[in-house]
Formats: sequence, C-alpha cells, structure tokens
Amino acid sequence: MPGPLAAGVVGVGHLGQHHARLYASLRGVRLAGVVDTDPNRAQEVASRYGARVFADVPSLAREVDLASVATPTTSHEECVLPLLDAGVAVLVEKPIAADVAAADRMIQAAERAGAPLMVGHTERFHPAVAALRERLSRPRFIESHRLAPFAPRSLDVDVLLDLMIHDLDLLRVLLDGDEVVRFDASGAAALTERIDIASVRLRFKGGAAANLTASRISHERQRRIRVFEPGAYFACDTGRGTLSVHRLVRDGPKPRIATEEVAVPREEPLARELSQFRDAVVRGERPPCPGEDGRAALALALEIREAITASL
Repeated sequence: MPGPLAAGVVGVGHLGQHHARLYASLRGVRLAGVVDTDPNRAQEVASRYGARVFADVPSLAREVDLASVATPTTSHEECVLPLLDAGVAVLVEKPIAADVAAADRMIQAAERAGAPLMVGHTERFHPAVAALRERLSRPRFIESHRLAPFAPRSLDVDVLLDLMIHDLDLLRVLLDGDEVVRFDASGAAALTERIDIASVRLRFKGGAAANLTASRISHERQRRIRVFEPGAYFACDTGRGTLSVHRLVRDGPKPRIATEEVAVPREEPLARELSQFRDAVVRGERPPCPGEDGRAALALALEIREAITASL
C-alpha cells in the first residue's frame, strides 16, 4: 500500500504557515519540508510540524510529490518552474503571476511535465460559496464588496491583484465562464503607490451584469456578495460564513418574500482547497482551479488596471 504524499511549502509567512499547518494534518499527506528566504522563520515552522528545512526550491523538489507556493506574487514563477520541471504537482497562491506572460510560462511548464498546476483562489472553496452555487439557476446581477483595513503586506501588487481578483474568479464560477463584453472601471491610489481602491461594472455576453468594489484601506473588513436572479436573491457573506436566500412566493392573495438562512458547514476554506488538490493529485485528475482559470482572472484584472490607470 503506497505511503502518504510528501508535501512541501515554499514561503511560510502569513499565508504559507497555514498551508504547512494543514498539510501536517491532512489525511494521506505528510509535510516533508519548507523553504523560506528567512531561515529562522523556516526553522520555526518546520519544527512546529516536524518537517525539514530545505535550502532552496530545487532541493525541496527532489523530495516531494506536491507543493504549495505562497511567496510574493512577483516571485511565483521562479519558485513554481523548478517544481513543475521536477514533476511536482503545484498549488500556487493567487494571483498566479504578476503578468500574463509569466502565467503562460507556468501553464506550459505544467503541460510539458504532465504535472498538475492549481491556483489558490480560496474563495471558490468557501462552504458558503459552495452552498450558493448549488442554489443558483440563472444569475442576472451580481454585487460584491470586498473591503479590508490597510496592512503592510501584499504591497508588491495593487488591490486588483490582492483582493478584487477573488471576485473576478468567482464571477467566472457563478456565471459558468461567461465572457465579459465590456466594463467601466475607476479607482485610486491613496496610501500606497499602487491602486488601493477600485470599482468596476461588467457586462457579460449572456446578458448578466456585475458591480465589484474592492478596497484595502477600509475601516472595516467586509466580504459580501449578493446574487439576483428571476424570483430570488442570495446574500453570501464569506467573512461570517453565512448565506441567506430570499424568494418570491405566491401562495396567498399577495406575493411575499420567504427567507431561508442556510446552514453553512463550519469548514476552513483553505482546508477544503488543499483536500481537493490532494484528491486531484491522487486520482490524476485536472485540479479544480487549474492554471488556465488563474490566468483568466489575472488577464481581466490587468485589463481593469490598465483602464483605471489611463483615467488617472
């Protein structure tokens, strides 16, 4: 009987430490090792979960079956390519890259090696989003607010690649990959040199529309998405893990609104994501958020950035 898959994590900072934590407890997986530019940090996390510290990515690649890359976006390609070239299955945190050309090189490397490449759009795996997807039939309008207080991290990218890209990916999921035909965007840089707040209205080939707002300089934290379709609307809060469904009911002399508070499982989205990544590797299947999906979200985010920049 084959043993557990050996997992590695490249970058064990704010987010990568949670990949390490979950791999260490994930059924059918053992955390084999970590890599980080800060050797003290690498040793701290490795010791916590009984793993080894590796000096570099190629060394790690020789010892693992799958790996997460949770480094700054601008370093994704240099970390991902040695893993893929060694045949290691890779989950790279979102956004897949800082530019489309780098994303394409990673996708091509995965194809050459026959190794899975998955992108960590974690909101896809949120149990509230899963419950929402099960209940949708014909979404016509989607409204999203993703707000966060300022934090001195992820400043190598703007709010489009830091926060809004979550919702650009969710639009693809909720609208079954429908094509964007036009958009109107605005935004501004405030506390950093990059765009910190942005809003975009998108129209889709199938007739649906969406309004997205993202800010990383808010006084409050908010992760809400509302979806409207004929006869119903859905309010999903991935920050609180809730979903309510509001339907028009005609069971009396006057129509009324019936509200259902859905029982959403209290599961960690990243744990669900890593479990599905593991399953895809074990079964030799295409991962649930492949590199091509990450590229599509990135390409749209960069188009929106270009439009905002041109208007400033």
